[in-house]
This record gives sequence, structure tokens and C-alpha cells, in this order.
Amino acid sequence: MDAFTAGLLQRIRATETDLTRARNEGDDFLVEVEQGELDDLRRLAAEHGVEVSVSV
Repeated sequence: MDAFTAGLLQRIRATETDLTRARNEGDDFLVEVEQGELDDLRRLAAEHGVEVSVSV
């Protein structure tokens, strides 16, 4: 696994964690922000052929 793939997967995991935390705290604004970030990261992964399992 190259550095790009590893970094991208790490960012996705961190964003999924942040999204879960925002949902648990009931912070609707932060949920929107984190979901947008996660969508962008998943799109980037797809564009580069990086397989990502959906966990959130």
C-alpha cells in the first residue's frame, strides 16, 4: 500500500469516527460537515481505485 492510499484510508476512518461522535452528540451542523467530508474522501478514493468499506 502506498502512502497516498494509506493516508486516504486513515482520513476516511478518522472522519467516520468524527461523524459518529457528531451524531451521538446531536450536533446537526457538524454531522453535515463531516458527512460532506466523508463523501468527498470516498469520491476521491473511488477516482483512484481505492476500495473502501462503508462503516457509517
